[in-house]
Amino acid sequence: MILLIDNYDSFTWNIVQYLQEIGRDVQVVRNDVHTVDLLMAIESDAIVLSPGPRTPSEAGVCLDLVPACARLGKPLLGICLGHQAIGQHFGGEVRRGGLMHGKVSQISHDGIGIFQGLPSPFPAVRYHSLVVEDVPASLMITAMSDDGHVMGLQHRQHPIFGVQFHPESIGTDHGKDILANFCDML
Repeated sequence: MILLIDNYDSFTWNIVQYLQEIGRDVQVVRNDVHTVDLLMAIESDAIVLSPGPRTPSEAGVCLDLVPACARLGKPLLGICLGHQAIGQHFGGEVRRGGLMHGKVSQISHDGIGIFQGLPSPFPAVRYHSLVVEDVPASLMITAMSDDGHVMGLQHRQHPIFGVQFHPESIGTDHGKDILANFCDML
């Protein structure tokens, strides 16, 4: 079962649908309903942090879930705001990067992990105004946009991944494949 933390975003249910189509059960919990301890006590194979408005510091339990997942070896995928929470927790800077609401960018990637078997580049839809910069050494940059922003992160020691773009958007090619690659690692 995948535990999906909903950051009050309309795209959350697209993620649920894709994960269910891949064959995974999904439990959705809002980011301000339970403590980290209660969420970590739920028997799940992995956690997904959804997109959402605002900043990682305003995303309920998300920032505190990142170190909990790292400590316990729980696989974690952050999407958009979730990606930013991962970057911020490990020491990256989350900054304004220009308004990218509904914009398509070409995403180039390293072809490993969640990007395994995907063409590079591929088009992806972005809905954000914040980006992760000054990525710390504990994180690898796994994908970049054609305008030079970090679009993918992976922790060097823990099963923690992030994507800034929206794999669940119908305008993102291979979005379901990215989620399937994450699930295949579980």
